[in-house]
Amino acid sequence: MTVYIHDAVRTPRGKAKPDGALAGETPHGLVTRLVDALDERGHAPRSIDRFTLGCVGQVGAQGGGVAMVSKMAANLPDACVVHSINNFCASGLTAIGLSLDAIEAGRAASALAGGVEMMSRVPFMADRADYYSDQSFPPERRYIPVGLAADLLARSEDISREAMDEAAERSQRLAAAAEDRPGFNASRIAVAGLTREESIRPTSLRKLAEMPHAFTTWGEEYAHALSEPATHRHTVAHAPPIVDGAGLALLSNEAAGARARIVSYAEMGGDPRASLTAGFAAMEKALEQAGLSLDRIDRIEFMEAFAVTIAKFLRDFPVDPGKVNVSGGHLAKGHPMGATGAILTSTLLDVLDETDQRFGMVVCTGAQGVGAAMIVERL
Repeated sequence: MTVYIHDAVRTPRGKAKPDGALAGETPHGLVTRLVDALDERGHAPRSIDRFTLGCVGQVGAQGGGVAMVSKMAANLPDACVVHSINNFCASGLTAIGLSLDAIEAGRAASALAGGVEMMSRVPFMADRADYYSDQSFPPERRYIPVGLAADLLARSEDISREAMDEAAERSQRLAAAAEDRPGFNASRIAVAGLTREESIRPTSLRKLAEMPHAFTTWGEEYAHALSEPATHRHTVAHAPPIVDGAGLALLSNEAAGARARIVSYAEMGGDPRASLTAGFAAMEKALEQAGLSLDRIDRIEFMEAFAVTIAKFLRDFPVDPGKVNVSGGHLAKGHPMGATGAILTSTLLDVLDETDQRFGMVVCTGAQGVGAAMIVERL
């Protein structure tokens, strides 16, 4: 059964600081605003069969079953099945993939899927998991923060500081330019007066070259999990800003009125120490399932999970950079963890429409060896 994306909407991303533009909102409030937006755009989001919401920090403001809380706040039907999921940085895309599976299997005719993360309310690692400090695991299986994993990957893949500076400068430059192209942001829904991505800060290669390394403290704190001292390469500019945000996609088995059809979807696990490489494997699997080569994909939203990943992608794969993250990426706009996959899906549909292209792909990669990818065909 073919599954279609009828629409996908997203909030702007606000700085995860007390004075951030979205910091006074609630996670379920952001989701409700997106449900309202889908209604205003001529859809029927309150007639769905399933609702799946990704969120990484499911404690505090995002606890209590964040999808169930959002379902009630948004007045979704009582009968709709609801799931809160945590698949780290791929959560928002995994939510779409699970909804795709349910519709293909005939367990639902329509679904809302996406994610939310308010990092101003629930900071990174706020769940205080025992695993973060558990040294009973063998060293290669012990937890290391994803920023430190990015440094290890940059060393093992020989990704230079210069290449990462170029990736950061490119992301900021394209993101700033995209703010002046309404078509690139046609599905971005204003919330609390915020109409733009709040973290964009255009810069220069000269300024980037002067920045200090960001994760030296983590290198010392997690030395017990490393086989040798960490070699640091990433700066703050090479890491996506910490932000608040949400995204939702409306899926259905009906083609009428849809923006795109889902061509393929894949997830892959990977070496938790190599960490940020599973997205590449998921991308290759999605391409194989679709029977498409990378050069057939017209637009790609490749999650800038630290500068090392996008620099590796542009270096190692036969891809035209002019097709990749054409409206800027996470290094400029920020990474609301559980929402990212859905936000990138919404962005992809906008850039496909704005540039009148056919095939698009979203690639997400996350900590501990998490990866997901989806290919769509614009209708």
